[in-house]
Amino acid sequence: MAASDNTPRVSARMMAYGQIRERIISGQDAPGTLLSENELAHHLGTSRQPIREALLLIAQEGLVEIRPQSGTYVTYLDPDIVAQAQFIREAIEVTSLAECARNITPDAAAALHGLLDRQDACTSREEFYPLDEEFHRTLLAIAGHETAWATVSNAKGHLDRARYLGLSGYRGITEYAADHRRVLDAILAGDLTAAEDCLRSHLRFVLDDVIAMRASRPELFSAPAVPERRTGRPARL
Repeated sequence: MAASDNTPRVSARMMAYGQIRERIISGQDAPGTLLSENELAHHLGTSRQPIREALLLIAQEGLVEIRPQSGTYVTYLDPDIVAQAQFIREAIEVTSLAECARNITPDAAAALHGLLDRQDACTSREEFYPLDEEFHRTLLAIAGHETAWATVSNAKGHLDRARYLGLSGYRGITEYAADHRRVLDAILAGDLTAAEDCLRSHLRFVLDDVIAMRASRPELFSAPAVPERRTGRPARL
């Protein structure tokens, strides 16, 4: 008799949710893009129903807008929403550092150092981004607040997009990795104030990235102006 498979199975809806959300976060589906349920279903190898359900979930995060009789569009970056999400994230993560410092074990510290070594070896944002997420999630877990990551994640869809795009050159991945190491070093040294200051500064860089991106790539923040429709004959030159 074959052993039962107790591995949790991810529903088609949640698989579609994760993959479509990742396409939006990474910029593969740029702001303003019209998403086709048929094309997404074909690309992801599923039916339209889980795609439709996934898009409803993503719409709740404000990453897409579903327009009746028109379609589903990737929303533009909103600096105000990014700032609100950053505020929530900073409040949760910085507050958790005190418990993280009390709870961290030698094994946990060694695992974090290994993670930071992997970050130092990264040469692209695609490599670095998931390791960045893992670092922050691990600090919350050590503090005993791993479930708070779901709250952070639900609030930071726009923030994730801004952070991912920020890794494109507004601030190098080596600088972000160095921030992580400074935070960990301060925790292990028992300097909670320095750890909190480093983490707070690290998390706020995204706000500077948004300012830089808004100046250099305004198309990410609003639809291009529609040329004025002219009527009648053009004037002779």
